[in-house]
Amino acid sequence: MATTAPSRRKVTSLEVLCAILVLAVLGQDWIASWLDAPAVRTGATVFVAVCAQALPFLVLGVLVSGGIAAFVPASALERLLPRKQALAVPVAGLAGVALPTCECAAVPVARRLMRHGVPTSVALAFLLAAPAVNPVVLVATSVAFPDNPEMVAARLAGSLATAVGMGWLWARFGKASWILDRALSRAPATDRPRWRTFAETARADLVDAAGFLVIGGLTSAVLAVVIPRDWIEALGGQIVVGVIVMAVLAVLLALCSEADAFVAASIAGLPLLPKLVFLVVGPAVDVKLFALQAGTFGRAFALRFAPATFVVATACAVVSGLVFLGVSA
Repeated sequence: MATTAPSRRKVTSLEVLCAILVLAVLGQDWIASWLDAPAVRTGATVFVAVCAQALPFLVLGVLVSGGIAAFVPASALERLLPRKQALAVPVAGLAGVALPTCECAAVPVARRLMRHGVPTSVALAFLLAAPAVNPVVLVATSVAFPDNPEMVAARLAGSLATAVGMGWLWARFGKASWILDRALSRAPATDRPRWRTFAETARADLVDAAGFLVIGGLTSAVLAVVIPRDWIEALGGQIVVGVIVMAVLAVLLALCSEADAFVAASIAGLPLLPKLVFLVVGPAVDVKLFALQAGTFGRAFALRFAPATFVVATACAVVSGLVFLGVSA
């Protein structure tokens, strides 16, 4: 008679947490001295700031996502959007004006739209437009640049062009196989009360997204400590280099779209065009958003979508800057 080998007991997350707490108590003196380093304090401040800025909007996003799942039938979305993707993509981009969300909030909403049968290109256009062209961001940009009101129009045009352009590119070249099946699969019909569906959907989306927000915040904190500020301030007379560096910096710093205009405005001596590139690229692609997209839609999607978005956003920002700010920007 064959005997089965006993299954190995798995270590639970509670046991891991207890082990970490015991190690923390034993090494508290060393940990306290290590945390007192200026670089660690700076990194901790950046981490808390990134998460604190993004978390309220992330909660807003999962609430909207839960509301769509519980109260908006898929047939209603199909009636509201044009049947042709070429027309539905700019409509989704303009819809971002009406919904003031951070980029973290737009990810669960975009996934919910996909699960309701909205074409992927349309959902992605909304994902890119909502954090960048909503009234809160535009007002913040106007306040940050009181002497340059043209920055508002330039940011609106550049961000909207990025969202629509990426939506059209995905409609032409994107493949559903690049996105995780669970992000596209429609939720099965259920007889549960709508408020229960709303609560369970919002809770599940929040758990999914919050972990990747923490990863993105940690990455931003490390990069903020590593990158010397003197490098940024030395770009005043180098437009081309300034555009490239500010585009990369927008990806690495991962600022919330409601606050990035004040950071850009505070960089003295830098022309307006590199600052505009910073404002257009940041809400479209950054390390925090990449982590959220990878966790929500899969790494195969994020590794293709993020680089393409970076190139399109930078190009759209430069063109918008030349049109609204002038060649000397």
